[in-house]
Amino acid sequence: MNIGNIEFKHIAFLAPMAGIADRAFRELCGHDGAAETVTEMVSSKGLTMGDRKSGELLTLGNEHPCGAQIFGDDPEIMAQAAVKCLTYKPDVIDINMGCPAPKVAMNGGGSSLLKKPQLAFEITKAVVSAVDIPVTAKIRTGWDENSIVATELAELLEKAGASAIFVHGRTRQQMYSGTVDYTTIRAVKEAVSVPVIANGDITDEQSAAIMLEKTGCDAIMIGRGAFGNPWIFSKINAYLDECRVLPDPTVTQKMAVMLRHIERIIEYKGEYTAMREARHHAGYYTKGMRGGAALRREICTFEHFEQLQELAFKIVKENE
Repeated sequence: MNIGNIEFKHIAFLAPMAGIADRAFRELCGHDGAAETVTEMVSSKGLTMGDRKSGELLTLGNEHPCGAQIFGDDPEIMAQAAVKCLTYKPDVIDINMGCPAPKVAMNGGGSSLLKKPQLAFEITKAVVSAVDIPVTAKIRTGWDENSIVATELAELLEKAGASAIFVHGRTRQQMYSGTVDYTTIRAVKEAVSVPVIANGDITDEQSAAIMLEKTGCDAIMIGRGAFGNPWIFSKINAYLDECRVLPDPTVTQKMAVMLRHIERIIEYKGEYTAMREARHHAGYYTKGMRGGAALRREICTFEHFEQLQELAFKIVKENE
């Protein structure tokens, strides 16, 4: 599959998740076979005003191909933000039209654009005109069940110059609950000629194959299914490309990846921040392990990486 002039070896993409898909996690997933990763979403207004945190979110390492995701509701400011993104050398500019969070959607960005298709068109056209790399958009099926607009919106975005469209198969009203709407995703795929990437409820090889079969999409995007599970990409690639089922990683392997993940966060953000973020990540890595609940409570008191190393060893011993 190609998006613009970028050719992808695999078809499982990592979703741009706030608080999760930072540089450290993107690099892990890219190493494990993610076709593309995307930065956490960045406010176009903040970026154009020189906000330091926005720049940190856009800093890339070796995780190419990688997209820079921006959100906002002003075509001119979005275009300016896209140009600023180029400083960080992303491969793609992605426009967020699907975030359901109230602080984004109720301020004109994210999924609020599902209610303003003409504005979504103008934003996309402005961004496409401003940069010389592919521009993509991430949408949902609609604002609610009474306003399913994904097909019409996708046609407008293609007309505006979008090189690919990502579709989360839920409405904004659903947030992350309910079931994925395969029918609407398929309708989007059949309505446009640019690649369509399907998102929603992909947690393993089988759900990835079902999504592709039911929607006919060109690729898939994985969000929550990658939490504490970066090897999901290598497993999906083996299953779809080679009809092979890779074994689940052992507890020892999971703890090794977790420690490598937190070490990278320390490298990029410092130990103080990393150990607080580790509490969140470690909860996913240790899910389902013997004594996991008690262990996760202990994690919340940690201040230093050595404490996490000791706990990881204890987890391995307890689950042998």
